[in-house]
Amino acid sequence: MIIRFAYRYSIQLIFIFAPMNRFVRYAAVTAIIFYSCNGNKEKSPPPVAPRDTTINKTNSYSELFFDSASMEKYIVAEKLHDTLADRVRSFYNSRNYQYAWFLDGTIAEYVPTFIEMQNNYIGYSGDSSLYDPRLEGIIDSIKNNKDSFNVKSPLLMNTELRLTEQFFRFANRAWAGSNQQPKDLGWFIPRKKVDVVSLLDSLIRNKGKDVSRYEPVNRQYNLLKEYLLKYYGIEKEGGWPAITDPGKKVYKEGDSSAVITQIKRRLFASGDFEGNDTSSSFTPRLAEAVKNYQTRYGFTSDGKVNSKLVKEMNKPVGDRIRQILINMERIRWVPAEPPANYLLINIPEYRLHVYENGKYAWNMGVVVGTPAHNTVIFSGDLKYVVFSPYWNVPPGILKNEVLPGIRRDPSYLARHHMEKIGNSVRQKPGPWNSLGGVKFLFPNSYNIYLHDTPSRSLFDRDQRAFSHGCIRLHEPKRLAQYLLRDDPKWDSASIDKAMKSQKEQYVTLKQTVPVFIGYFTAWVDREGRLNFRDDVYGHDKKMAEHLFAVK
Repeated sequence: MIIRFAYRYSIQLIFIFAPMNRFVRYAAVTAIIFYSCNGNKEKSPPPVAPRDTTINKTNSYSELFFDSASMEKYIVAEKLHDTLADRVRSFYNSRNYQYAWFLDGTIAEYVPTFIEMQNNYIGYSGDSSLYDPRLEGIIDSIKNNKDSFNVKSPLLMNTELRLTEQFFRFANRAWAGSNQQPKDLGWFIPRKKVDVVSLLDSLIRNKGKDVSRYEPVNRQYNLLKEYLLKYYGIEKEGGWPAITDPGKKVYKEGDSSAVITQIKRRLFASGDFEGNDTSSSFTPRLAEAVKNYQTRYGFTSDGKVNSKLVKEMNKPVGDRIRQILINMERIRWVPAEPPANYLLINIPEYRLHVYENGKYAWNMGVVVGTPAHNTVIFSGDLKYVVFSPYWNVPPGILKNEVLPGIRRDPSYLARHHMEKIGNSVRQKPGPWNSLGGVKFLFPNSYNIYLHDTPSRSLFDRDQRAFSHGCIRLHEPKRLAQYLLRDDPKWDSASIDKAMKSQKEQYVTLKQTVPVFIGYFTAWVDREGRLNFRDDVYGHDKKMAEHLFAVK
């Protein structure tokens, strides 16, 4: 399904957002990632619910009923696909074909709530595929003209069924995501499943009130949505002002230039700079605003404005709106609640985040795969810590680097502390080893793992996509201590010794830890700041072609 991109900022949302002072409870991407109890297995569609014949006119919510034959006729006439048809059957079987949207002589109070929910979604997402003006016209006609409320009219029954069908379509699209398969977009984490029948039951049971309480979306979704509306407002006012850099490479505190006035206005528009100072002086206050902007965009926070930062500031607000929408789509794929304990690597952020007992614990920098050797987006369970590991040279590196090296120099293997084992080559444990003193295994078909590295200088860079796909850790010992914290045998000294022993040693964790390798280029951090990162692997571009029909 293609979203036709059309902003409708004027539509007011009914969803309730948390106040800013509650942001501190959520880390950079705390609310983003999740755990799938079923791993990578695809669940089969739920069976059709049996008919509840205990419901009748003496104990029903509505006095209006219809028969199953009429429902089946509607399903055939509207050509509902099997999954949607079975959801309709399940919903009405559980109600014994009692009306849900109409009571005896009136429209249910949650009908306008649902229509407003749908229109709000269409407004902020730009997804007009769900818009059904004919349905809204019929509802308005029934609402405004009681004579049209004829319980014997096929129109009433068809409107009842169409509302149910429309709710299921809306709930699946707004809360589970588009029909595009995430795997086609390089995403191999199991996708969230939404029980739309239960959601409709909740809407009816709560009479359309407190919808946000049972929305099956990750909290990060609504945090991004709040910023999305703010950015629509900026766009409506003409966007933020461009910075015309005359060529000076760096602007810093104490400088004076007309360009500095432009920088202030630009940062004021995005909320990074407060006050009405439009002077040409680079003040300490501006330096703090620049640092805040740099932090939000993944730059070294030094308070200086160079040409690269100016280029980033000059990207149109419309580009940022699209970036937010792309990441909201990804977040639709993930369950609303993450597990209590897990590790999250966010590839574009180049960071690993640790969560313990449902709370953010700490993070570290990482190096990920190059654009030519993407780190795969997937999930697994960390099971082993391996001290002083051998490095089994991957086939690609063996073919393209090691074998040509051996042909050039017969001493290549010895010089690189390598040895041939059958048809493969491995590097011996030691300070020269490409995996450093420890690696962390979560068995997977992609041969990706976390590891130490002797090459420490790369961690000083803002952008760290340099590996062949595996993930290098800035603080590997810290992660080892954390994972083995409940084992008294593994204190700081024993871990140091094992990392330097040059003898490989496997340690099996008492309890596996979920690991999620995600890809988010926009999110709201635990300080309530909207973050953006570069689309290092081009996944945003591919998603945009699907969402916005940009070719």
